[in-house]
Amino acid sequence: MTQTEPGRRERKKAATRLALSVAARDLFLERGFDNVTVAEIADAADTAVSTLFAHFPGGKEALVLGHGRAREEALAAAVRDRAEDVSILQALRDFLATRGPFDPDPDPLSRRVADLVVATPALRAYARTLWTGCEDALTKVIAEQSGQDDFSVRLLARYVLEIPDLVGVEPDPGAALDAALDAAFTFLRRGWPEF
Repeated sequence: MTQTEPGRRERKKAATRLALSVAARDLFLERGFDNVTVAEIADAADTAVSTLFAHFPGGKEALVLGHGRAREEALAAAVRDRAEDVSILQALRDFLATRGPFDPDPDPLSRRVADLVVATPALRAYARTLWTGCEDALTKVIAEQSGQDDFSVRLLARYVLEIPDLVGVEPDPGAALDAALDAAFTFLRRGWPEF
């Protein structure tokens, strides 16, 4: 089936979502997350507060971090689409190494946003919720790919999904984060060597 170009309505919705996200990001970086209201964001994007919540029902946090669906799909694809010689745990480690504060070569704006998330309790909590919200999908894909379907698979998924919150707040970015990520997966490999 050939995918068609989005219609005008879909393009307008996407443009509104982008305008809201950019306005929120810019205001948050300028004044801090807690010092910006949804009304100010809507005004900066030239839209109504009700429109903001229609596009981002998760509120201010979702304006920065989005929703969990894309993250869930990307996480499952990292496991499902890995090369034959790559273990499940290595695929997950490699996936996390490219996300948020783990990104080895972020552009300056992405680094500022990642720092904002780590420094803002509400954003950090929301980010953790987005990761842990992927538990069912990750458990399912690990079970499919490993041929195992028991409590240990769900436990592994939950531990992996806690890593971004635990490791992502290391005080020194860069090599320290990479080392902390490696350490987390070294411990996981001890408990789940078959993965």
